[in-house]
Amino acid sequence: MDYYNINSDAFFQQTYDVDMQSLYQSFLRYLPKDAYILDLGCGSGRDTLAFKNKGYQVDAIDYSLELVKKATELTGVPIRYQSFYTLDDQNKYDGIWACASLLHCMREKLPEVLERILEALKSNGICYMSFKYGNTDREKEGRSFTDLDEQQAHNLLKNLDNILLLQQWISVDKRLDRNEEWLNIIFKKQN
Repeated sequence: MDYYNINSDAFFQQTYDVDMQSLYQSFLRYLPKDAYILDLGCGSGRDTLAFKNKGYQVDAIDYSLELVKKATELTGVPIRYQSFYTLDDQNKYDGIWACASLLHCMREKLPEVLERILEALKSNGICYMSFKYGNTDREKEGRSFTDLDEQQAHNLLKNLDNILLLQQWISVDKRLDRNEEWLNIIFKKQN
């Protein structure tokens, strides 16, 4: 998290105004109009603000203290300083949005974090998550990345009993100066 604390200004400027509408539509179409959403690893607060402005009730967490401050200021939502490793909400959210956050989860801990997400979702709750497309664990600029491809996503989700995969697709980075590919996944919690 040192990277995001040290580079919070630059990261905020690079991400807070990126147009994510097409990804929002893919996620929100599965949710009720009065959905309660958790933005898991909210970064700049861009998505928290977008969901709030669309009329949803939104909670958000991030594990960079500097980004928590910036996101709280941007959104007016009190962002919780918390890691996805310690998520402990129970049966609370209609939707969990984990956009470009779980890619920092250690691969061996992904099943545990997904179990935490499932616990936090209500019955029939929806989760969106995205990973940089690939199949490696790597370090870049002081950050650890867990990339995911279709086979790895399949292997990860097949071991969880109560998940129904709704959508999976590859997209190109929404930032104008990037051309990286992303694996997007939407699943539903089933009881």
